[in-house]
Amino acid sequence: MNKDQIFDRLWNDYTSQNPQAKAIFDLFVSQGEEVVNDHIAFRTFNHPYINIDVLSQVFLKAGYSPCGNYHFEDKKLNAVHFEHQTDKQAPRVFISELLLEEFSSELQSTINQIVEQIPGHVLQSDELVFSGRVWNQPSFETYKKLKSESEYAAWLYVFGFQANHFTVSINYLKKLPTIQAVNQFLKDNGFKLNDSGGEIKGTPEELLEQSSTKAGAVAIDFVEGTHEIPSCYYEFAKRYPDANGNLYGGFIAKSADKIFESTDFQDLK
Repeated sequence: MNKDQIFDRLWNDYTSQNPQAKAIFDLFVSQGEEVVNDHIAFRTFNHPYINIDVLSQVFLKAGYSPCGNYHFEDKKLNAVHFEHQTDKQAPRVFISELLLEEFSSELQSTINQIVEQIPGHVLQSDELVFSGRVWNQPSFETYKKLKSESEYAAWLYVFGFQANHFTVSINYLKKLPTIQAVNQFLKDNGFKLNDSGGEIKGTPEELLEQSSTKAGAVAIDFVEGTHEIPSCYYEFAKRYPDANGNLYGGFIAKSADKIFESTDFQDLK
């Protein structure tokens, strides 16, 4: 699979799960804008069967290489971002993993049980990043227990392996060239932004500004019945040139930490 095939497939899966992203994409296009993807992100666990090294294989085969490492102490995550070796306009890939050993034995046991349900042929193929939830129907009670320790773990338990978000590159927008203009455009069209840490994460001095929508709610068929929970979100990024005139390609951990909270659902009953 080449990178274009990978991203086309991931985009189709992402928008089918997250219709608000397609609506936003279409809004930009209706303004005559070219929507270029800055990066996509995945969530996983640091279990040896499904960790960053495993999940990144399909991208390494498509010409990507690791370019940055990150640690999120509060959320107990590690992450790596990847860039294409020859196509500098190709979307970056950001893969994070939850550090299971830093959580309760109950959470670890739950995750180990679902990983054991993943078919061997999926683990040994390039299909893992497209496979969604490859374990049994989720329990709403288990979801709530996981969420009490880690929203990240609860989200991954329900949705599995898919792009957690795509990201509009503001650098390619003509009518909306600033993150402030993009945010106002989104709000004017009725979309809610993640305001954790402020609507804009990062500064021009840090060479990266980011914002994101709040994840849209989707109905999930749990063992106990249907419940609406947050799914995926859409991100927006503005990058700035460094002292050498090169556009910054990395990420800022403290900003990404707040972007993760786009899938938080504080009103969950």
